[in-house]
Amino acid sequence: MAIRVPRIMHAKQILRQSKLFANQTTSTSTDVPKGFFVVYVGEIQKKRFVVPISFLNQPSFQKLLRIAEEEFGFNHPMGGLTIPCREEVFIDLTSGLN
Repeated sequence: MAIRVPRIMHAKQILRQSKLFANQTTSTSTDVPKGFFVVYVGEIQKKRFVVPISFLNQPSFQKLLRIAEEEFGFNHPMGGLTIPCREEVFIDLTSGLN
């Protein structure tokens, strides 16, 4: 587990630098720039991420969307797209899509 922690921390740093990471407590719907959309990620507590629309063309991201569809259908309790996976998994996946 200690080996993965630096990798996860590096992925979070990449997301912050590329403006893909949005703080849930300070973000509002007006914080979403053109060409991006909001997803809520987490199994229990959801965290808000702003991701580029280009991710929709990526097979690995499409797999996450299929999982979200199976669990939530088109009724997302957070009001935005909800992806039911661990935050670390999402960060790891999206950092590889840049």
